Amino acid sequence: MTPEVLLRGLFAKAVEVADPMRSLPKFLPEKPKGRVLVVGAGKASARMAEAVEAVWGPCEGLVITRFGYGRPCQGIEIALAAHPVPDRAGLDATERMLTMLRGLGPDDFVLALMSGGASALLVAPVEGVSLAEKQAVTAALLASGAPITQMNTVRKHLSRVKGGQLAAAAFPARMLALMISDVPGDDMAFIGSGPTVGDASSVADARAVLQRWQVPVPASVTAALQRASGVVPPGDPCLARVTNRIFAAPRQSLQAAADMARAAGCEVDILGDALEGEARDVAADQARLALTRQASRRPGDPPLILLSGGELTVTRRGDGLGGPNAEFCLALALELRGTPGIHALACDTDGVDGAAEVAGAVVGPQTLAKARGRGADASAALARNDAHGFFGAIEDQVVTGPTLTNVNDFRAIWIASD
Repeated sequence: MTPEVLLRGLFAKAVEVADPMRSLPKFLPEKPKGRVLVVGAGKASARMAEAVEAVWGPCEGLVITRFGYGRPCQGIEIALAAHPVPDRAGLDATERMLTMLRGLGPDDFVLALMSGGASALLVAPVEGVSLAEKQAVTAALLASGAPITQMNTVRKHLSRVKGGQLAAAAFPARMLALMISDVPGDDMAFIGSGPTVGDASSVADARAVLQRWQVPVPASVTAALQRASGVVPPGDPCLARVTNRIFAAPRQSLQAAADMARAAGCEVDILGDALEGEARDVAADQARLALTRQASRRPGDPPLILLSGGELTVTRRGDGLGGPNAEFCLALALELRGTPGIHALACDTDGVDGAAEVAGAVVGPQTLAKARGRGADASAALARNDAHGFFGAIEDQVVTGPTLTNVNDFRAIWIASD
């Protein structure tokens, strides 16, 4: 088995373990008696709904997922909307969801299905902020390089549904929220901007994020962040009947990949499942680590695989087509300069890396030489944030299509003895 084949196989295993059809049923209670309403949002939410109905049968409800990520359900309506920048379809579906939740009583039960992507797919701007203005702020945040937790702090305080407000809309009904984590540290308050989870941040915190990352915003947003928002603080009585639970997370996928790598005769070092930072900077750090670890290995040692997860960011400087996983790979290749015996893969487990319908990329000792042979300039591509353009030109992209799950970034570096 070649290093590239193994790396692609490890990524496939990481995705497989997080598939809701496999991972969700064991966390699902018996279907409650009385009225049951299923709601949700995120790139994995339609698959989650499909898994629920496979156990409970047809259900009443509505989930919102990304275009292309729909699944056939028996009773739950699947609404499709745009991601990562929200659109009118998401706005309309969110309003219908809020209408469904209002008026529920204490004997009713709500199952909320949340995964990464809900921040964009659940769209309900605060009073005075239009959809177009919310879109502009979202695009600016995505280009700023701000970590996902800080982006979501802003999103919460500009929303009528995030930061516990979806759960508040359903009160006094009982609610069980089942989540797939795509955030570093698995903090439930930041998965999809925490629609069912209380949050202690303030509008001042949101203003500080915009200032720290120099995010331009329209006057309406500035005004909105001078007023108190509807974000629900932890311990609020309207959250008393909510249970939040994560059923799939990056660490489970990394462990499954590690087990597969060991079965293939490799040594494994898991660097962590919550790495954050600028993609090119993390690539430089991991390139240095890979070179150091390679130099310390003896002839005959088995290959070593370094695994890591988390969510990297890209500060947009150019006009190229890129994403954090492809940019990580491009920067890693430049740092390694064709070093023999080191191969790597970085992909987003949802199958979409940044601005392209591409999961990520693979690199190896021949990456830069192959690029030169095809007239592709790696340094220029990195300067333009055009990692997807670069790997598309040399045919080293990883394309999965919709994976129907989302446990964040997956990175693997294969190291042979020097």
